[in-house]
Amino acid sequence: MKHIIIGTAGHIDHGKTTLIKVLTGRETDTLKEEKDRGISINIGFTYFDLPSGRRAGIIDVPGHEKFIKNMLAGISSIDVVLLVIAADEGIMPQTREHFEILQLLNVKKGIIVLTKADLVDSEWIEMIKGDMKDEFKGTFLENAPIHAVSSKTKMGLAELVNDIDKITEEVEAKDTEGHFRLPVDRAFSVSGFGTVVTGTIISGRLKVGDNVEVYPSKVITKVRGIHIHDKSEEFGEAGQRCAINLANIKLSEIGRGDVVSKVNIMEPSFSIDCALYYLKSAKKPLVNRQRVRLYHGTDEILCRVVILDREEIAPGERAYVQLRLEKPINAQRNDRYVLRSYSPMHTIAGGTVIEPAAEKAKRFNGKYIEELKVKESGKTENILENTVSKLSAEYPDTDLIIKALGKNEEGIEEKLQTLVEDNIIIKLITLDKTIYIHKNFLKQKIGEIEQVLIRYHNVNPLKAGMPKEEIKNKIFGKNIKQKTYDEILMLIEQRNVIKVYEKFVSLYDFRIQYTKEQEILKNIVISAYDKGKYNTPKYTDLSINEKDKKNFKMVFDSLIDNEELIKIAEDCIFTKKHYENSKELVYNHIKENGSISASTAREVFGTSRKFAVALLEHFDGIKLTKRVENDRILYKES
Repeated sequence: MKHIIIGTAGHIDHGKTTLIKVLTGRETDTLKEEKDRGISINIGFTYFDLPSGRRAGIIDVPGHEKFIKNMLAGISSIDVVLLVIAADEGIMPQTREHFEILQLLNVKKGIIVLTKADLVDSEWIEMIKGDMKDEFKGTFLENAPIHAVSSKTKMGLAELVNDIDKITEEVEAKDTEGHFRLPVDRAFSVSGFGTVVTGTIISGRLKVGDNVEVYPSKVITKVRGIHIHDKSEEFGEAGQRCAINLANIKLSEIGRGDVVSKVNIMEPSFSIDCALYYLKSAKKPLVNRQRVRLYHGTDEILCRVVILDREEIAPGERAYVQLRLEKPINAQRNDRYVLRSYSPMHTIAGGTVIEPAAEKAKRFNGKYIEELKVKESGKTENILENTVSKLSAEYPDTDLIIKALGKNEEGIEEKLQTLVEDNIIIKLITLDKTIYIHKNFLKQKIGEIEQVLIRYHNVNPLKAGMPKEEIKNKIFGKNIKQKTYDEILMLIEQRNVIKVYEKFVSLYDFRIQYTKEQEILKNIVISAYDKGKYNTPKYTDLSINEKDKKNFKMVFDSLIDNEELIKIAEDCIFTKKHYENSKELVYNHIKENGSISASTAREVFGTSRKFAVALLEHFDGIKLTKRVENDRILYKES
């Protein structure tokens, strides 16, 4: 179902709140001060049942210039605006400022409502309508319906309601498939329930029992209850105003300007990159590092404007800027924002967020500005590719990619798969998640591994390869998970760049090549251990000339690495042939006799207790045997 939010806008005392009361039968001014003074101070909320059966949420905003901050908190999530103008006064200063804000927030649908029509004659009404057409020519209200109404006499209200119903049919459906996000406009405590927040869901869905996170504080809480239009519901979705009862969170931990969203989906930031439009009505240029007030969602944040692509911004110009904030923001890509001057306060600019978690940028950096242009273009594949490229060293899954994208992205798996099929990014499937890396990242890592292995083979020509763990630490760092690392090595091995042999990695075409002298030493070692069978010599007992010691150590280590000699304990080494035979001897003996003891093993192997015990303990370790008191049985039969 499509959900609609209607908002009012216009100058103070032009009848916005009275109009809403007449249309809905409900009062949106709830504060005592509002009723005493007869003006709206805070944003008000109600709902409206349309003739078609749709129920629209309504946000009524204050018109006084002192309460623009509250107006911005309410107007940021509307679909349709009722621009209210008193027929007896016409367009006033706050009418124009409200309208500029609506344009900066990219509101696309609206109706012009001329209130207090009972105070003027029909000729005056027609003249005012003509003024409206001239005033809003070339804007989203150029062809908007204009209704003259009276809240007092009910004149024109039926026709207005019909047009409201009609225009809501034209509103685009909200993004219900993206992740849940709700900017908080109110927070309060209810006796017996605890903390409650209200706001408009701007994307995604929410259900009772969901875990959610409060940004920027990153407090994780749980949805205890949902109220929509004064009714308890199990679900809420984009386009609906709702009240959410949150569990285990203090009222002091949440307030207007915060965002409630999916857990670990956003990264609060002190810098955002933006496309900025500077209003034609601005009195003077916007200068670099000017201090301004940023309005985003329901939040107000002081910041400075760093102009990235020019010295200053003249009225009516567009530019790329970086906003450096005095407190963290919870933005996402393509969010709209408004800027007001620091003092005196008036609206001066607005635009869209391009990079919600920006690195500190240098001015006039051509490459950086070109990247912003790509991001602003909105071409999903380009943005996705750039995001995966930057994140590759973090081995991102889809949640991390969405977080870095800074926006909801429907069907992100399908879009990533397209890049995989185009051989732009690489998909790695591990036990617990699917990871994506850019092809250039893999290419870079392949080059680094090749260089490391070339140096290693030069220094260690008789070693089977470099230990896998050493390559992992040198090339990939300690943060990579073992399963991800193994998948990457397998991918590189499939490309015939490396060979992975148990715990060693070598270049694909590397082969151990012994010199003539080393071949002689190799034969001496193999012969000595072969002759010893299960009573093998210590390394230090082997008779070697002093001049051959270094060469001999290299040969001996290579035989261990290549498993031509099997080392099961210190000074307990056997040839591969005798080692494999020892396993067979033990297995057959237990099969025939039910078990084997250390003393029996001495006889079977024809060796000393030292070697017999070492072998049996080793077989326990590889789960060939299992010790039961002083005997061993076969592990699989235990």
